[in-house]
Amino acid sequence: MGELILKIPGDVVEALRLPLNEVKGELEKELALALYQRGVLSSGKACALAGMTRWEFEEILGRRWIRRHYTEKDLEEDIEYARSHQ
Repeated sequence: MGELILKIPGDVVEALRLPLNEVKGELEKELALALYQRGVLSSGKACALAGMTRWEFEEILGRRWIRRHYTEKDLEEDIEYARSHQ
């Protein structure tokens, strides 16, 4: 599957209490956190979606009291992610 583009209605974007240049990054971060919290996205992939380092992502999980999910598959994906970002 290729890239997916989400369309956010203009009135929703305008209602966000964020500077316009921060909207895309904040929405990607929130989506990554929500999908990780639901258990449908691994931590490595959530980091990539959020545009964050592992350390930054772990830090925000702690601040928000989001329980960490970690399986053998997650470990494999994290190792693959780390190797591809050296």
